[in-house]
Amino acid sequence: MVLMTLDHRYNQLHSLRAGLSVVVYPLQLAVEIPGDVTAWFRESLSTRRQLQEENASLRTQLLMLKAQSQKLQSLEVENIRLRELLDSSFEVGEKVLVAELMVANLDPYKHQVVINKGELDRVYPGQPLLDAEGVMGQVVHVGPYSSTAVLITDTSHAIPVRINRNGIRTIALGSGTINRLDLPYLSNNADVVPGDLLVTSGLGGRFPPGYPVAVVEAVQHDPGRTFARIVAKPTARLDSSSEVLLVWPGETPVAESDVSVQTDDTPAVESGVAEESVETPDNDSAAPVESHPAEATP
Repeated sequence: MVLMTLDHRYNQLHSLRAGLSVVVYPLQLAVEIPGDVTAWFRESLSTRRQLQEENASLRTQLLMLKAQSQKLQSLEVENIRLRELLDSSFEVGEKVLVAELMVANLDPYKHQVVINKGELDRVYPGQPLLDAEGVMGQVVHVGPYSSTAVLITDTSHAIPVRINRNGIRTIALGSGTINRLDLPYLSNNADVVPGDLLVTSGLGGRFPPGYPVAVVEAVQHDPGRTFARIVAKPTARLDSSSEVLLVWPGETPVAESDVSVQTDDTPAVESGVAEESVETPDNDSAAPVESHPAEATP
């Protein structure tokens, strides 16, 4: 009880947790070895025809993504020009860092993952975590070489969102089920329908605005209840993503040609930003995720 009180109220066990994470880190790497060896044998035994088909499919996807990227670049330039005309500030994007999942804990009471980036990579508690499809969660504990993140479906997690179609703001709560979020604070007459995209609202300053979070799956109106029963499905692949993105909100990356993706064999330099120019948010903005709906009310 004394240790729990010191850790929860006074945050006195950070150094002990960091030391234990250093001790456990080799074991986490050892756990990955069987999977890596299995993947290596699977790739080595792939037939030539399978590799050719996969290569052709990847080439097609690459061409489609390049075409979409060209259109997005033109829209981005046009958007910047319009914002300049309105004498308004703009952000092209945020600085990101690629990380890999080491351990995933998806039991009904705790949806957490361990990633292979830590304090040495300037990761901080409260940092947003994304994958290629949307928001995954946020970092809650940071060690020197690894960090623990809680997923948005964890029962203790709440994230401010807005409906992309009409801008209505609300809170999405974790349900304890890996493919479901609950929206318990929208009234029966709220304009929300299945298929609506939920994106981060940016309120609270924890998650950057505009990132996809979930898609509304079901809306039930009960005349005897004040609020509708709304269920949404996360857009992120919470149970299958192996690589994630750590985001530094408000920090803009350099040109795409100058950005280098960091792997385990490359030094910790993210998006061309000088090492001494990166500032870690203060303790207030990086508080653990033990958030409640009342604290995150839009």
